[in-house]
Amino acid sequence: MSGKERTTPATDKNVEHRSHLRDHDRIVGYFEILQTNPNFRWLWSGQVVSLLGDWFNLIASAILILNLTKSGLALGVLFTIRMLSPFFVAPLAGICADRYNRKHILIATDIVRGLLLIGYLFVQDEKDIWLLYVLTTLLYGVSGFFSPARSAILPDVTSRNELGTANALSATTWSVMLALGAAFGGFIAGLFGVYTAFIVDGLTFFVSAGLLLQIKLPINTDTKAMIHERSKFSAIGYMFRHPDILFIALHKGAIALLLSSGFQVAQVEIAKNHFIIGEGGAIGLGVMYCLGGVGSGIGPIVARIWTGDRDKPLRWSISLGYLIGTIGLTITAPLLSLPIVVFGGFIRSIGGGIAWVFSTQLLLQHAPNEIRGRIFGTEFALFTLMGAVATAIVGFMMDLFGVQAVLWGMTSLPIIPALLWWIWQLHYARVTSN
Repeated sequence: MSGKERTTPATDKNVEHRSHLRDHDRIVGYFEILQTNPNFRWLWSGQVVSLLGDWFNLIASAILILNLTKSGLALGVLFTIRMLSPFFVAPLAGICADRYNRKHILIATDIVRGLLLIGYLFVQDEKDIWLLYVLTTLLYGVSGFFSPARSAILPDVTSRNELGTANALSATTWSVMLALGAAFGGFIAGLFGVYTAFIVDGLTFFVSAGLLLQIKLPINTDTKAMIHERSKFSAIGYMFRHPDILFIALHKGAIALLLSSGFQVAQVEIAKNHFIIGEGGAIGLGVMYCLGGVGSGIGPIVARIWTGDRDKPLRWSISLGYLIGTIGLTITAPLLSLPIVVFGGFIRSIGGGIAWVFSTQLLLQHAPNEIRGRIFGTEFALFTLMGAVATAIVGFMMDLFGVQAVLWGMTSLPIIPALLWWIWQLHYARVTSN
């Protein structure tokens, strides 16, 4: 045989097969997925537009209710409604996300939410607060159908090696739009009034629906009988039979209860009565939300340089995220100055972003498609319920003890899920190694 080994057809096939595997396992870049995957690009574009309006609405609603009532409890009720309304529809929403066309659910909910925003223009004085509460209940009840469907549709429009990138980019987009939407929303509400912000929010939902209409989902070959059979599956039963899925799904509830939702209420009080910039503190509140959004976007992107989509690093980074969140709360609590408060919120959001994005990634990698919508629906229900509990408690406690005392009380809470998750990982590592 000559010095150069002769290549056979079988060898060529093996080389091609190994090359195909390497290409299949290669992680796709953030710009690459937007360039090469039009379905995800349309989904992402709709997210960009609708999220911009969401943060306009948050700033405007919070400022409006404080202007009309001057009550921390009333503000807490608003945030509680925002979190609790999706809770009651989440079980049905999860079933719908598994049984019906997920794209159609997204479009329909966008249109309905855009129409509901018109009603916010009729909230003019304290006697109309009931209308604000009713509209918020309906708006976020409809959003309860949107969120599980959007989470469940992500693997439908991406390949396996695109999924982690798509999840991280979606989460980062949420964070960036929080930053931009809160900043713009604060300026718009502070300069032109809250009703202008509500109008912008309504328009964004209609634009989002138009973008989502462009998505072309793969042809679903499932028969109606198969879909009907799948709809009988119980997410709760499945999660209790697979405790790792259950514990992963608990993270967003823990984040809402101990790290994020109550802090949002506290931020409004800080902007309104401690560091006042703009009408009713709207600009200061926008700045706080802006830097919080930047932090929650930066955190998982930087951490993913180390973790990639590897299971074990993703898991251990979640505990780290909670600990970073504790550091941020500790920086914020003394209320020394607006820059320090903003910096503390930035650090807190880095930790929360890591825990949020990586728990979502673990569910996307481990939850089966036939029940994925219900698992995300259950996760979203837990998140909204715990968020409602947190906002109600913080609103009530601020009226009794003041925002600074409440912030100090929150500083050590994220250590609890960090420790419990660390203990579970030790057990999980032992079980999976056997």
